[in-house]
Amino acid sequence: MKFLDEAKIFMKSGHGGPGCISFRREKYVEYGGPNGGDGGRGGDVIARAVPALNTLIDFRYRQHFKARPGDPGKGTDRTGASAEPVYVNLPIGTQVLAEDKETIVADLVEEGQELLLLRGGDGGRGNAAFKTSTNQAPRKSEPGWPGEEMWVWLRLKLIADAGLVGLPNAGKSTFLSAVSRARPKIADYPFTTLAPQLGVVGVDDREFVMADIPGLIEGAHEGHGLGDRFLGHIERCRILLHLIDGTDETVVESYKTIRAELEAYGHGLADKPEIVAINKTDALIEELVDEQLEELKAVTDSPVFAISAAAGENTVQVLRALLRHVDTAKRVEKDEEEAANRPEEEDGAWVPV
Repeated sequence: MKFLDEAKIFMKSGHGGPGCISFRREKYVEYGGPNGGDGGRGGDVIARAVPALNTLIDFRYRQHFKARPGDPGKGTDRTGASAEPVYVNLPIGTQVLAEDKETIVADLVEEGQELLLLRGGDGGRGNAAFKTSTNQAPRKSEPGWPGEEMWVWLRLKLIADAGLVGLPNAGKSTFLSAVSRARPKIADYPFTTLAPQLGVVGVDDREFVMADIPGLIEGAHEGHGLGDRFLGHIERCRILLHLIDGTDETVVESYKTIRAELEAYGHGLADKPEIVAINKTDALIEELVDEQLEELKAVTDSPVFAISAAAGENTVQVLRALLRHVDTAKRVEKDEEEAANRPEEEDGAWVPV
């Protein structure tokens, strides 16, 4: 399945059904009077997060989502049927943006989450609603209220606990395949990873989700290489694992290059906690590895490891460090959520809001 993380679609809710003009015609009712019913409501447009999707490729072939209008009212005070809503099924982690691509209309981060995007129009009133003491036989009804329409952008941001960053050929795909069941493409040339990959990592009978994105190069924020658009897929990560190719003679420059791209991208990526790992140490002598570790520790306060993803050296230690931070971040998020939902405090006692 081809990966697509951005699409533009058109949505339109249904118009309300028109009201009815009708009068009672019964043999033994001398003054029948009006009995026209109201029109039905138009269909809503609702965004829904479903777990079975992980790409927006379906929206390349279908860009229009239109709800049906409500049925018109009928005689004998019968209200027209309301139209069924139209559901736009989206992968978990999808943001719905206005046409300016900046205003966030909806952010679907939980399975089964539903958000009303466009409300269907109300139905018009039939002539029975206009009967008064001075107007016993009104010949007036209302058309249905119009629905709403808009173009929106869909942007998928994968949900993972940890994200992999680094230069091309730093060994990110090799690391992901070594610690999970994901099978990304691996080759000895740059940019083998062309789309984000997710893998479920297991360590000490625990699991967390790790995301791998295409490699960054200097000037990625200006469009060099594959650009920096894929960085959006690690915005939701709680921690970053920065892999550096140990066979590169300038590990510090490699580290600074990626940090500069994260800062240029913004959205808080440069402020996320990170773990730095020198990869491919199986191809290096021990003295050189120690020298590289000291160089990196001089320019960053983040934990620094020396690993070999291909040989499995020290990968478990890195995973444990990642898991500890993920657990801590989840506890903090839970405490903040409980504090936000807690009743207000007054004079040392909890009182209902």
